[in-house]
Amino acid sequence: MEITFAVSGVTAPLWLPPLAAAIISFFTSMIGISGAFLLMPFQMSVLGCAGPSASATNLVYNLVAIPGPAWRYRHEGRLWWRLALVISLGGAPGTLLGVWVRTHHLSDRNSFQLFAALVLGYLGLRLLADILGRRTQTADNDAVRPAFSVPLMAALSFLVGVVGTIYGIGGGSFMVPLCVTVFRLPIHAVAGATLTATLLTSLFALAAYQWLPSPVLAQPDWPLGLLFGLGGFVGGLAGARYQRLVSQRVLKAVLAALLVGLALRYGMSYATA
Repeated sequence: MEITFAVSGVTAPLWLPPLAAAIISFFTSMIGISGAFLLMPFQMSVLGCAGPSASATNLVYNLVAIPGPAWRYRHEGRLWWRLALVISLGGAPGTLLGVWVRTHHLSDRNSFQLFAALVLGYLGLRLLADILGRRTQTADNDAVRPAFSVPLMAALSFLVGVVGTIYGIGGGSFMVPLCVTVFRLPIHAVAGATLTATLLTSLFALAAYQWLPSPVLAQPDWPLGLLFGLGGFVGGLAGARYQRLVSQRVLKAVLAALLVGLALRYGMSYATA
């Protein structure tokens, strides 16, 4: 059965959004990423939705999908609260600037495709560089809690809050590569913290999209976002459970290849438009 979503104008089978979100979230939650960064290409290329409303809809997905895997990390004692708090406090103010840029300067599909290509390309190349370079912390386990610079982490989180809100991902997709490559933190230790921080910053960003004045339609498509979120909740919970059974190096390699491929696709689309 197909359904038309009023705000986004998307027409799709009712089962498609939750299924796509479940598959995406199963794998991305294993490395501390909500999956929203891959839902944006899905919305753009499969559903044909690329305006500011699509970014806001991604954030609805975060609100529903993230609590499952975040709870799992907390239940297993793998949630680094100090790191989550610093990222959240740094990123929340950046969400306001991010909404303004998205609605005033990146509202058309063509300019946003270029932005998406740059975002995805950066993330893919950072992960690829980490894979090809030296390994991350040798003691890559849950008990490790290395030190990090709080002012630097907060400053980077602010910038991530801006960019993440423009794209509609809340910031976790940026914070994981930064934590791993800049701060040399083990991925098993940061996954729960970045997911939790993504949830908190998404709340701020979604409120800004919903209520701040905008020259274009920026409100989220709540029914579509909730369907995404329900699928993401199930997939993310399963991914967090099985995280320890999958090689993080393999996960990062697959993710890096996917990100670079999507970046090239959107970059070529922008160049030929």
